[in-house]
Amino acid sequence: MSGEAANTPWRDADGETIGPDISDLVTEDGAAVDSVYSERQRLLLVEPLYAGWPGPPADEDGNPRSFFAAANVGVFAVAKNNPLVPDVLVSVDVEPPSDVHDKERRSYFVWEYGKVPDVVIEVVSNNVGGELTDRKRGYAKMRVPVYVVWDPEKHVSDEELTVFWLAGNVYRRAENSMIESLGLELQPWVGAFEGIEARWLRWRDLRAAWLPTGAERASYERARAESERARAETERARAESERARAESERARAEALADKLRALGIDPESV
Repeated sequence: MSGEAANTPWRDADGETIGPDISDLVTEDGAAVDSVYSERQRLLLVEPLYAGWPGPPADEDGNPRSFFAAANVGVFAVAKNNPLVPDVLVSVDVEPPSDVHDKERRSYFVWEYGKVPDVVIEVVSNNVGGELTDRKRGYAKMRVPVYVVWDPEKHVSDEELTVFWLAGNVYRRAENSMIESLGLELQPWVGAFEGIEARWLRWRDLRAAWLPTGAERASYERARAESERARAETERARAESERARAESERARAEALADKLRALGIDPESV
């Protein structure tokens, strides 16, 4: 938890949590995922953040910053209200739960983390989820800074990717998909992930490089290691060739010297 969290309305002067009684809250309902694509898409938006991302931009003193990303985890802003459950959430300057079985960290309780998520992403799989109506208003009421809707089949919008920034109490459509608080942007990508070829939403860094998944990073490392081995083999072969050439030159020089000596000529005088 960042030091700033101690000054939030959910913490006292000593930084201790001032939270409601959550003993009766239902944090998991056991509902199944709605499609294979949605499940894989959530994974593609969370796993690379841990596999191939150094984290959000450093603070003003150059110190690294923590983050927490999760899929299908309920966000509770007020204990008496039902949570909103985004497909993906990303929150910076917070720590992942140390005990995932602790009920106070089994969901994203805003009073526990000290802030709302910085980004929430909804993956649209039908036209009844309310991503551009009820859910959008709900996240705005929570004051989540960035709300992203990924609608690859265009069920609820004419655009597959829509990014909203909170302006006052409402969301305004962003002109681009860059999320400055993360130093990342979201872009469509066509390719195979976990054996499924499809059009996906992925993270890119400021160099426009895709954040690699764990499998991609391992593949890159294997390719790099193979390249290094091939380079080393080439260097060894070159060294061997140089040694053989030098040996051949010495042998030629010695043969020439022997011929000169046979003719009574001192090789050193030639």
